[in-house]
Amino acid sequence: MSTIDLDALRKTRAENPGKIAEVLANRKRRELLRGDGKLFIVAADHPARGALGVGKNETAMADRNVLLERLALALSRPGVDGVLGTPDIIEDLALLGLLDDKIVVGSMNRGGLKGASFEMDDRYTAYDVDGIVELGLDFGKNLVRINLKDAGSVDTLEATALAVSDAADAELPIMLEPFMSEWVDGKIVNDLSPDAVILSIAIASGLGNSSAYSWLKLPVVPEMERVMASTTLPTLLLGGDPNGDAEETFASWAAALALPGVRGLVVGRSLLYPADGDVASAIDTAAALVHGS
Repeated sequence: MSTIDLDALRKTRAENPGKIAEVLANRKRRELLRGDGKLFIVAADHPARGALGVGKNETAMADRNVLLERLALALSRPGVDGVLGTPDIIEDLALLGLLDDKIVVGSMNRGGLKGASFEMDDRYTAYDVDGIVELGLDFGKNLVRINLKDAGSVDTLEATALAVSDAADAELPIMLEPFMSEWVDGKIVNDLSPDAVILSIAIASGLGNSSAYSWLKLPVVPEMERVMASTTLPTLLLGGDPNGDAEETFASWAAALALPGVRGLVVGRSLLYPADGDVASAIDTAAALVHGS
């Protein structure tokens, strides 16, 4: 893995914070879609929503040096088009010079932290559309958990509608990640049945003044053909939690990637923290699925 100079990074943050905006303003940008029209984005917005665990290791993503090393390695591999993160992650990567010619997706994050009494109040707490545009990022992303039995969801829907409208006005692509969710034994659980995913798509797709710049970020579930038949919005697949057999996971991604409307893959923990520890191999396998070997 590459070596990250964390001391230099900390020094810049403390002594020259204006450098962040300067680097972002001067980074080399690229068109959103090129070549085969597919995208492979590495996700790293988990820490800011209080999700540090990977598998049985509850603090796997807590070491920022390790996380940045893995992200640096991932971004260096052929076929990786970009990265998704909250401001702290994106700014670290910018100062490290890793964002040139990459699609940078600003995560708007969520206020409903895992395990909190207010978990379904998912108002956005990181980037807003104005900030994404001002910093010259390429894409926005938000999570849209919809719980029909929790009044907190209406604030989420309203906030999302406003964000979608702002993004359309700014001609900024925005990635919506919808779920139908419910409380189960004191925890929020996402319903990953095909019918629930289709319902979440229907609700999310109608938010805002225009869907012209709306994309979807969807889980790979059974009956993906029926799921994808429910939308015309460009769709990226999310990798989900790194559970189960890696070969089965890759096979399910490959099948879903072949469906009409699917434009690529957005994956984080399962590739940055693979069970065998081989980040490069995991990233290369996923890149081959998206772009061809």
